[in-house]
Amino acid sequence: MHCLKSSDFLPRLLRMTVAALLLALIGQASSAHGEASIEIKSVRIKPVEGAYEFDADFQITLNHKLEHALEKGIVLYFVTELSLVNSRWYWFDERVGYSRVREGLSYYALTRQYRLTRGALSQNFGSLSDALQALSRVRDRPINASEELIPNAEYTVELRTRLDIAALPKPFQVETLGSREWDLGSGTLRWNTRLPSQKLQDNSK
Repeated sequence: MHCLKSSDFLPRLLRMTVAALLLALIGQASSAHGEASIEIKSVRIKPVEGAYEFDADFQITLNHKLEHALEKGIVLYFVTELSLVNSRWYWFDERVGYSRVREGLSYYALTRQYRLTRGALSQNFGSLSDALQALSRVRDRPINASEELIPNAEYTVELRTRLDIAALPKPFQVETLGSREWDLGSGTLRWNTRLPSQKLQDNSK
């Protein structure tokens, strides 16, 4: 019967431990690489002609499932929503400003181009990375106010962006039930801010 010497046991155990850790790290890296995610990078509310607009930047990553859906001709719609909320200690909070941006990302196999559609406007891209970069930039989006927004007053801002599952074809909606591969959203980011003052109009000639 072969006996393992104590002098051999510790180096062998160390090698096995290191190998297990490496495999775990490789597995985590592979899993992370295949995950879809949306991260809010920055947001800015700015005054313009007696009203307010916002700019936002995101980092959007698609997984293989979503990329494959694009290649099969499925349009992926993304919705970005921003709310201005007036917090009231004596009553329920009131939403006084709202903006909603809906954009469609599609792929055309004949031209091998990706298309980003915003309302009646569309733009073509030669690669998915370029299309996602454009999708990640929201600029000059008006905030519709239900009442007059007061400069320098404090409001709660709520911002989120997500994949609109309801806009997918019915068979794909069934597939998304309980599937994390289709669960793509930033979650809601909330913070308090004071609206910037409106810029004074220069009427001098």
